Amino acid sequence: MASAELQGKYQKLAQEYSKLRAQNQVLKKGVVDEQANSAALKEQLKMKDQSLRKLQQEMDSLTFRNLQLAKRVELLQDELALSEPRGKKNKKSGESSSQLSQEQKSVFDEDLQKKIEENERLHIQFFEADEQHKHVEAELRSRLATLEMEAAQHQAVVDGLTRKYMETIEKLQNDKAKLEVKSQTLEKEAKECRLRTEECQLQLKNLHEDLSGRLEESLSIITEKVPFNDTKYSQYNALNVPLHNRRHQLKMRDIAGQALAFVQDLVTALLNFHTYTEQRIQIFPIDSAIDTISPLNQKFSQYLHENASYVRPLEEGMLHLFESITEDTVTVLETTVKLKTFSEHLTSYICFLRKILPYQLKSLEEECGSSLCTSALRARNLELSQDMKKMTAVFEKLQTYIGLLALPSTEPDGLLRTNYGSVLTNVGAALHGFHDVMKDISKHYNQKATIEHELPTATQKLITTNDCILSSVAALTNGAGKIASFFSNNVDYFIASLSYGPKGASDFISPRSAECMLQYKKKAAAYMKALRKVQQSLEKISKLEQEKEHWMLEAQLAKIKLEKENQRIADKLRSTSSGQALGLAQENATGVNAAGREEASAKAVLEPAHSTSLLSDVESREDLIKNHYMARIVELTSQLQLADSKSVHFYAECRALSKRLALAEKSKEALTEEMKVAGQSISRLQDELTTTKRSYEDQLSMMSDHLCSMNETLSKQREEIDTLKMSSKGNSKKNKSR
Repeated sequence: MASAELQGKYQKLAQEYSKLRAQNQVLKKGVVDEQANSAALKEQLKMKDQSLRKLQQEMDSLTFRNLQLAKRVELLQDELALSEPRGKKNKKSGESSSQLSQEQKSVFDEDLQKKIEENERLHIQFFEADEQHKHVEAELRSRLATLEMEAAQHQAVVDGLTRKYMETIEKLQNDKAKLEVKSQTLEKEAKECRLRTEECQLQLKNLHEDLSGRLEESLSIITEKVPFNDTKYSQYNALNVPLHNRRHQLKMRDIAGQALAFVQDLVTALLNFHTYTEQRIQIFPIDSAIDTISPLNQKFSQYLHENASYVRPLEEGMLHLFESITEDTVTVLETTVKLKTFSEHLTSYICFLRKILPYQLKSLEEECGSSLCTSALRARNLELSQDMKKMTAVFEKLQTYIGLLALPSTEPDGLLRTNYGSVLTNVGAALHGFHDVMKDISKHYNQKATIEHELPTATQKLITTNDCILSSVAALTNGAGKIASFFSNNVDYFIASLSYGPKGASDFISPRSAECMLQYKKKAAAYMKALRKVQQSLEKISKLEQEKEHWMLEAQLAKIKLEKENQRIADKLRSTSSGQALGLAQENATGVNAAGREEASAKAVLEPAHSTSLLSDVESREDLIKNHYMARIVELTSQLQLADSKSVHFYAECRALSKRLALAEKSKEALTEEMKVAGQSISRLQDELTTTKRSYEDQLSMMSDHLCSMNETLSKQREEIDTLKMSSKGNSKKNKSR
C-alpha cells in the first residue's frame, strides 16, 4: 500500500513537472514573440519618426512660404490702396496701368488660392499623421502594460509552483518517515498474526474433530427422521408459512390507516372542487337564472354532476384495502389483492377526467371570448387550461405506477421483483408532481378570482363560488403535499419490507402460492388454537385429577373420623347402659325400653360403618393404582414431547454447527492466503522501501536542479522584461518630447 501511494505521488509530481515544463516553453515562446514584436514596433516607430520629421519639415517650409505670400499680399494691398486715389485723377492715363494691376491681382489671387489649398491639405496630412502616431503610441503602451501584467502573473505562477514543490518535498519526507514507522508496525502485526494463526489452526483442528462427530450423528438423525426437505425448491418453499411478524403487520396497518385518512381528505376536496366548478359554470359568464347557458357548458355541467360516482369509489377502495390488512395476515405486494380494486377505481376516475377535460378547455375558451374577459383574465385562463392538462397527465402517471404495483397480486410475471423499488420511487415522484401542479392551479386560480372580483359585473354569488373553489383547491394542495411527504417518508420502509416472506425464499413466486400460503396460515392458526385448547384441556384434566386425589384423601380422612366418632359413641353408649344398670335399680320399664332401643340403634350404626369402611379401602386402592398409572402415562408423554423438542433443537444445532464448520474452513483458507499475502507484501514493502529511498533521493536532486534552472530562466526573463520596459519607457519619452 505504501509503495502504491509513493508511486501515485511520484506520478503526480512527474505530471506536474511535465505541465510546468510545457508552461515554461510556452512562456519562453511568448517572450521571444514579444521581443520580435517589440523589435518590429521599434522599426515602425523609426519609420513613423522619419515620416513625421519629413512632414514637419514640409510644414515648416509651407508656413514660411505662407508668411512670404502673406507679406506679399499685404504689400500688394498697400500698393493697391495707394494706386486707387491716383487712378481717380487720371483715369484715362491709368486705364492701362489698372488693367495691368488687375491682371497681376488675379494672378496673385490664383496663386494665393493654390497656396491656401495646399496649406490646408498639408494641415490635414499633419493632423492625420499626428493622430496615427498617438494611436500607435497608445496601442504600444497598452500592449506593454498587458505584457507587464502577464509577466507578473507568470512570476506569481512560478512562485506558487516553487512553494508547492517545497511543500510536496516536505510532505514526501513526512510520508517517508510515516511509512517507515508503518512498516515497523506491520512487521509487529505480522508476527502477532503468525502466532494467532497457529492458535487458530489448533482451535480449528479441535473444532473440526468435534463438529465432524456431531455432523455424523446429525446426518444419521436427518436421514432417519426427515423424509422430505421442502425448503430445497422455491415452488414448495413459497407454500411455507413465514414467521409471523406482528410488529410489521401493526406498522403496515398504521400506515394504511394514515393513507386512508389522506385519501378521504383528497376525496372530499375533489368532490368540493368538481361541485363548485359546476356551480360556477351556472353563474359565469352567463347566469342561468337570467339567461340560458351555452350547450357546451350544459354538457360540461351534466358531466360534473356525475363526479361523486367516480370519486367516492376511491375512498371505498382504500377502505377495503385498509380492512384487508389485519394483524393475522401477511402484507406484501403478492397478498394485497384489494390494491387491484383501488387501481380500477382510480382508472375509472381518470376516464372521468379525460372525458371532462375537452369541455373544461372549451369552457375556458368561451370565457376568453366573452366581452367581460380582459387580457389579464385571458392569460390566467390560458394558464389554467395548461394546469388542467398537467393535472390529468399526473393522475394518469400515478395510475400507471399503482397499476404496476397491483400486478404481483394478480399476474405473477407482470412486474419483476427487482423493479419494485423503482416503481415505488416513481410513485413518490408522481405524488410530488401532483402537489406541484395543485400549487400552480391554486396560484393561477387565486389570480383569476382577484381579477374577476374587480370586474364591475361581478356578483356576490360569483364571489362566494370563487371563494369556495379556492378553499377546495387549497384543501387539494394541502392533501397532495401531505400524502406526498407521507409516501416519501415511508418509501424506504416499503422497499425494505418487500423481503418479508417465507424463510430462505426471496418471494412468493405467484399470487396462487401467496393465496395458498394464507390458507395454510389460517389452518396453522386454527391448528395452534386447537393445540392451545388441547393444552388447556390437559391442564384442566391434570387439575381435576389433583383435585380428585385431594378430595379422595379428604374422604378417607372423613371416613377415619367417622369411624372414630362411631367408636366413641358406641363406647359412650356402653358406659351409660352399664351405669344405669348398676346405680338405678328402680328405673321404670319405659327407661329400660329406651336404653334397649338406643343400644340396638348403635349396633345397627356400627355394623354398616364397618362394612362401608371395607368397601372404601378397596376402592381407594384401585383409585391409587389408577392414579399412579395415569401419572406415569402423563410423565411418559411429557418426556416424549421433551425428547421430540430436544431432537428438533439438536437437529437445528447440528445444522448450525455444520454451517459454522464450513465457515471455519473457509476462514482458515482465507487466513492462510492472507498470511501468504502478508509475508509477500512485507518482503515487497522492504524492497520497495529501499528502492523508493534511492529513487526519492534521485528525484529530489533532479527537482532541485530543475528548480535552479527554472530560477535562472525566470531571472533571464525578468531581465528581458526589464529591458523591454526601459526601451518602451525611452520610446514613450522620445515620443512625448517630439
